[in-house]
Amino acid sequence: MNNPFPLSLDNKRYQTWNYYLQTTFHTKVAKVPINAYFTCPNRDGTKGIGGCTFCSGQGSGDFPINPVKDLLLQFEQRKEVMEHKWPNCQKMVYFQAYTNTYAPLETLKQLYQPFVEKEDVIGICIGTRSDCLSQECIDYLAEIANKKEVWVELGLQTIHDTTSKQINRCSTYQEFEEAVQKLAKTNIKICVHIINGLPNETKDMMLETVKTLAKLPIHALKIHMLHIIDGSLMAKDYKQNPWPLLTLEEYIDVVIEQLEYLPQHIILQRLTGDGMEDILLAPMWTKKKTIVLNEIDKEMVRRNTYQGKKVKK
Repeated sequence: MNNPFPLSLDNKRYQTWNYYLQTTFHTKVAKVPINAYFTCPNRDGTKGIGGCTFCSGQGSGDFPINPVKDLLLQFEQRKEVMEHKWPNCQKMVYFQAYTNTYAPLETLKQLYQPFVEKEDVIGICIGTRSDCLSQECIDYLAEIANKKEVWVELGLQTIHDTTSKQINRCSTYQEFEEAVQKLAKTNIKICVHIINGLPNETKDMMLETVKTLAKLPIHALKIHMLHIIDGSLMAKDYKQNPWPLLTLEEYIDVVIEQLEYLPQHIILQRLTGDGMEDILLAPMWTKKKTIVLNEIDKEMVRRNTYQGKKVKK
């Protein structure tokens, strides 16, 4: 097969985020991350304390300890960095750190609306949890989606509630699926985050997570490798009693098979995470993101496989 996966601009064998953006907006698009100083219900005592055990305390984003509070100023500062790398690129704003719908609707409107009205923002991406999406919030986001593209990024991590309990997610797979079904009734696009290599999860469990997601009305997936981050609750346990983490070869093997079970219409926004170098304890191979991606590409060629190969027609 000369062209095993046609939905690519750069010889990838899976549908990349760049392919989706280029074919949708016909230009380079950059996601500009901002920190709106939210918290999480498993951090403030509403459902739990301490947050997810893998979280460093800075949420899901790699932000300075004290970024500027003004969100528009944050956006402008980080936009300059993006434009230096990609001149004339279009921008999406990315509410990234913590749970970005965990507030009353009026508060959310005050935070989101300036970017809805901002002419140089073509889309809004919102990282959140499935148990923090009220119907009124979904309705409001659907209104925004009539004007600009809206992505809701749901941190699931795993479909296995036993693992979720162990890592202090304080949220269930059922809550996640209910949120997906509500979002799917709107024009909001859905991206799901999962983590490979969570404590006590087998390869079969990781594959089961993707096989289950493949049956849901989602638009994109982000796959991360578990990072042991200094300052996290998991790091404290790991220092006292280290356990085996996935090797680079094991991670590549899992990801490729996950891709094989994933329908071709689902976009892969990410295949590996960015470990913050100064606080990353393990695995150290995750620091070399480009190498990880290149090795995935090479192994897919060697196996002559591609996204969706094992999907039943």
